[in-house]
Amino acid sequence: MPKDSYDDLRRQLEQQKEELSGRLERITANLRRGYHPDSKERAKELEDSEVVDALGNEAREEIAKISAALRRMDADEYGICNECGSEIDRGRLEAHPYARKCIDCARFDEHRKAHM
Repeated sequence: MPKDSYDDLRRQLEQQKEELSGRLERITANLRRGYHPDSKERAKELEDSEVVDALGNEAREEIAKISAALRRMDADEYGICNECGSEIDRGRLEAHPYARKCIDCARFDEHRKAHM
């Protein structure tokens, strides 16, 4: 599929990456703030920090997936299944824009993993 046919998906990915980067910056700032001197408050803050850190990890993982999809777009490899080499359906890319596998290969992998 021509490179420019993914312009809308590129804009969506770039916007999503920007939003996630902003969220990650806020999470990082939140984690760097000091803790309350009261031990009960500090325990609650540490517990909250673990949740916030997990959210930060999820954001970093998603940013990495988006960056990889953008690199594939630049290399004209976007929309091609990395398992079978078939074109990934446009609907799948719209639903999951950083998909690396066509739906058939993704289902096969899920089925295989479920039966291991």
